[in-house]
Amino acid sequence: MITYEFLQQYWWFLISLLGGLLVFLLFVQGGNALIFLAGKDEREKELIVNSTGRKWELTFTTLVTFGGAFFASFPLFYSTSFGGAYWVWILILITFVFQAVSYEFQTKAGNLIGRTWFRVFLALNGFLAPLLIGTAVGTFFSGSKFVVAKEAVGNVAAPTISKWATEWHGLEAVASMFNVGFGLAVMCLAIVLGALYLINHIEDDRLAADLRKWLKISFGLFLIPFLYVVYRLFTMEGFAVDTEGVVYMQGGKYLQNLLQMPMVLSLFVLGVLLVVGGVAGSLLKPTFRRGIWLAAPGAVFVVMALFMIAGYNNTAYYPSTADIQSSLTLANSCSSEFTLRTMAVVSLIIPFVVAYIAYAWRQMDKQSLTREELDTSDKY
Repeated sequence: MITYEFLQQYWWFLISLLGGLLVFLLFVQGGNALIFLAGKDEREKELIVNSTGRKWELTFTTLVTFGGAFFASFPLFYSTSFGGAYWVWILILITFVFQAVSYEFQTKAGNLIGRTWFRVFLALNGFLAPLLIGTAVGTFFSGSKFVVAKEAVGNVAAPTISKWATEWHGLEAVASMFNVGFGLAVMCLAIVLGALYLINHIEDDRLAADLRKWLKISFGLFLIPFLYVVYRLFTMEGFAVDTEGVVYMQGGKYLQNLLQMPMVLSLFVLGVLLVVGGVAGSLLKPTFRRGIWLAAPGAVFVVMALFMIAGYNNTAYYPSTADIQSSLTLANSCSSEFTLRTMAVVSLIIPFVVAYIAYAWRQMDKQSLTREELDTSDKY
């Protein structure tokens, strides 16, 4: 029999999956970050922009789906984070708006600011969007300053359930080295994935050589914040939940979660090995172009594992440092059983949607992008 608790766990699994897919699809942002770094001339810049331009809608759609899934399954998180830490989410959305506008208008007739400025906006989105998203996700472990008062829903004069405890409304997250390290790790990973994708999709020897150089640099930079985050994550106190729903601090909680859930541990280790394998293969063998298809599932697996240790095994996935008992758990922040059960039926179409996306992707990437194709196809 499907229980309410199972539905909560099921929907957190879907949130974890969407989070992993989002980080993988940030290769679009990572590729754009390389426009001026790897693109040495106008033709190479065109190749990079047109390569990422064919996939950018998938990233934005996944971001919206991720937020929508959170709203439907864990509405208290949505109202607390999106309603309280709104400056972070606004900045993320602004960077994506700049991206959409840049792709749409950089080659339009009457472009007053020039193509270069739109490419600067794309590059800024490439650095800032993953950095901000990663910093926001870091608060799933370090905590945020908010207070939840569910009894306020009956107060007609002031029915606000969640209140942010600082005037910074989410920007205070940058004061935590852990959060910033998490953001830097996601940003560098996005650039790594972007370089791997461009190597796979663009057939141009000179550009490929520069992309491999930046792949090596970005992967080296990625290791620094990633290892720091892993060390902190496995040594820091975590927000545990007892059988009565009381939240308390527990030493080494996230490491215990990983060790007490062997499937999640296997997912994390496999993910790391796949990312390293994709990068190593691309760097050690100049003719190897399929590194993205190793690193992509690896990135998804690692992110899924991190979400799982944040929410599973009696853990508060969105902890409050202002009032620890206001911390959000799968049990106290989810939708009603009827809502979760109804949406679980709808979620069964997800594999068919993923299959369609894979088919469409395959059709778009059946042939590598070349300089000659730029002259015969629509350009961004």
